[in-house]
Amino acid sequence: MSQLAFMQKLLQGVEVEWKPLGEVTKYEQPTKYRVQSTDYDDSFATPVLTAGKTFILGFTDEIDGIYKAKVSPVIIFDDFTTANKWVDFDFKVKSSAMKIITSSDNSNYSLRYIYHWLNTLPSGLIEGDHKRQWISNYSNKRIPIPPLPIQEEIVRILDTLTSLTTELTTELTTENIIRSKQYKYYRDKLLNFSDKEVEWKTLGEVGELVRGSGLPKSDFTDSGIPAIHYGQIYTYYGTFTIETISFVSEETAKKLKKVDTGDVVVTNTSENFEDVGKALVYLGKEQAVTGGHATIFKPKKEIILSKYFAYFTQTSFFTKEKRKYAKGTKVIDVSASDMAKINIPIPPLEEQARIVAILDKFDTLTNSITEGLPREIELRQKQYEYYRDLLLSFEK
Repeated sequence: MSQLAFMQKLLQGVEVEWKPLGEVTKYEQPTKYRVQSTDYDDSFATPVLTAGKTFILGFTDEIDGIYKAKVSPVIIFDDFTTANKWVDFDFKVKSSAMKIITSSDNSNYSLRYIYHWLNTLPSGLIEGDHKRQWISNYSNKRIPIPPLPIQEEIVRILDTLTSLTTELTTELTTENIIRSKQYKYYRDKLLNFSDKEVEWKTLGEVGELVRGSGLPKSDFTDSGIPAIHYGQIYTYYGTFTIETISFVSEETAKKLKKVDTGDVVVTNTSENFEDVGKALVYLGKEQAVTGGHATIFKPKKEIILSKYFAYFTQTSFFTKEKRKYAKGTKVIDVSASDMAKINIPIPPLEEQARIVAILDKFDTLTNSITEGLPREIELRQKQYEYYRDLLLSFEK
């Protein structure tokens, strides 16, 4: 059945109205739901959300200012990235840079229908555009509104498809959580030198720290010189990589700081403190480049191994150390000069290599599982997107 015939059968001659998104929804600023403490713990009851990829930043024990989405589900919409999430459990938020979206009239406009339709839209973002996207852009977008029973039928079909993906994702997530906890336990045990005799040095003593500059995403090309954007370090890469996912032209590369094989690229800046100080060891054969909000750590190889340093940045000790030098409130920054003051333990190279070998194995186990499940999830997601686009394509 063609796409046109499928929609005609579903609509059965019913006309579809196109309305501004701002008319069928209403929004609330999340100011009164912001978490005050950053003392997160998995044993606490209430998740702290961001609309971005991380989604659940942690769990808080705060009991005031909780949004009761378990009773009335909502969409959370990131005003700067346009990322959005469906939330049907009680929560608090980390940042006020989002909107909490609800239906303006549940008897005519299904919020779940609106959520599915939102995700058919391309972001259309322009690099460096920091406008509040909901008011300036998204509220003016026109959404097709068939009668409520048809909205609900579309939602039923799409939710059936997403439930299959969710089941598989839950299985994969559960396995990863178990492995991740095991990995963190052994990592912290291996890198805890508090009761051992070991030499301590500042980062500035064991390597050179070079602050990057420039490199907006608009400079990326399909091929060319390998490039590492600071945001990719905490959204895409693991602890180390051989290949980059981005490139720049040779002309652009001349203006940027160079990353050699074995260098560690460390993030300086983020809205989330946890993402500051994330490290990526670059192991590519070809010299790469990086830009602003990142520092290149060039280790003295006779003293410290790149991977040893990168793994150490993941410990609670390093988190406490970098907190001493963090500046800013909305945007957190730890400068290269301040990062150079952080003390780290320096065991003999042989011991560093032993620790790295163990953690490399755990890293592989944590970040990869049998190919079958991730592949099946990918196929289910593509199936959902196909039918979502089919069901939500209306003639204007």
